[in-house]
Order: sequence, then structure tokens, then C-alpha cells
Amino acid sequence: MARKGVMSDPLKEEIAKDLGFYDVVQKEGWGGIRSRDAGNMVKRAIEMASRQVEEKK
Repeated sequence: MARKGVMSDPLKEEIAKDLGFYDVVQKEGWGGIRSRDAGNMVKRAIEMASRQVEEKK
């Protein structure tokens, strides 16, 4: 059973570009990124979501 991603593709692409490994994604797909990069993506997404929550207060 395939897992459904929580982040949208455009968001993942934006974060990958910001973190500097989008070229790897283009060449090898999402499976080609390092575990550390995947963790950094999650960390960045959480930071972005937290900022949005704070702005709404």
C-alpha cells in the first residue's frame, strides 16, 4: 500500500530549491535525496507552518 504524502508537490519543490538539492530531485526523483535532506525538508515545513499559525494569532 502506497503512502500518501502530506506535503504538496509544489511545496516540496519550493523547499528543495531553497535547500539546494532540487537538481538531485530532477535527476533521480525524490528517492534520490539523502535522509538528511529529507529531514531538513520536514523541519523547514514545520517552521513554515508554525510561522503561519503565529501570524494568524
